[in-house]
Amino acid sequence: MSPAQTRALPVAAVVGSVFSLQFGSGYAATLFYALGAAGVTALRLGLSALVMLAIFRPRIWRWSADQRKAVLGFGVAFAFMNGCFYAAISHIPFGIAIAIEFLGPLTLAAVLSRRLTDFLWVIFALAGVGLIALRNVGTDQLNWPGVLFAAAAGIGWAAYIVMGARVGALVPGHGGLAASLGVAAILVIPTGFASAGTALLDPKWTLAGLAVAFFSSMLPYGLEMFALKALPKKTFAILLAIEPAAGVLAGWVILNQRLDAGTLAGIACVAIASAGATLTRREPPAEPEKPVDAVLT
Repeated sequence: MSPAQTRALPVAAVVGSVFSLQFGSGYAATLFYALGAAGVTALRLGLSALVMLAIFRPRIWRWSADQRKAVLGFGVAFAFMNGCFYAAISHIPFGIAIAIEFLGPLTLAAVLSRRLTDFLWVIFALAGVGLIALRNVGTDQLNWPGVLFAAAAGIGWAAYIVMGARVGALVPGHGGLAASLGVAAILVIPTGFASAGTALLDPKWTLAGLAVAFFSSMLPYGLEMFALKALPKKTFAILLAIEPAAGVLAGWVILNQRLDAGTLAGIACVAIASAGATLTRREPPAEPEKPVDAVLT
C-alpha cells in the first residue's frame, strides 16, 4: 500500500463514519410512524448495548466508585442526547436539527477555552442558525418542539463529551462505553415501550432496529476507532464538521426533505464554525497516551 493510500484510508473511515451515522439516523426516521421516536431510540440503544456488552464484557464489579459514577453519568448523557435528537428529527428536517445541535459542543469548546476566537466561532454558528430561523419561521420546516429538542440534544452532546472524556480517562479499553450504553438502554427502554408497546418485540421491527443500531452506532464506532489510531485529533474533529452536510443529504435522499439556498447557507455557517474552531484551537501539552473511547453522536 502506498503512503498516499495509507493517509487516505483513515480520512475515508471518518467520512464513512459520518455518512453511516446520518444515513442510519435517516433510516431510523422512517420507522417513527410505527414505533415513535422513543421506540426507535430504545431499539437503537438497546440492541447496540446488547452487542457491545457481549463483545467487551465489562467487569463492573471490579471498578471503583469513581469509575461507576463516571459510567453512570456517561450513560445518562448518552440517553438524553439520543432521545432528544430523535425527537427533534421527528419534527424538523435533519440538516436543521444537526445545525442547532452543533451549538452544544461549539459552546462547550468556547467556555472551556475562554478565548475570544472561540466565542467568535460560536457567534458565527449562531448567525447561521439565525439565518435558518429567518428562512423557515412560519413554514412546516421549523417548529418550537423540534427546535427545543435539537437544542436539548446539543446540551446533551456537550455533557456527553465531558462525561465521555472522564470515562476514557478512568476506564481502560472499551468496557466503559459498553457499560454506558447499557445504562442508556435501561433509561430509554421504558419510554420506548410506552411509545411503541409490544411492537418493539415484533421480529420485523427488531430487524429494522438492528439495522439502525449497526449503521448508527456499531459501524461508525468501528470506523472512528480505526481512524483515531492514525489521524491527529484536530484533523479528526475537522472532518466531523461535515456532519450537517451529511444530514442534509440523508434527509434529501431518504426522507425527501428539500431545503432552500438560504437554509443551506445557514447550515454551512455552522459547519464552517465547527471546522474553524478546531483549526484555531490551541493544543494542550502532550501527555502520555491513555486508552479512550470514541465519542459518537
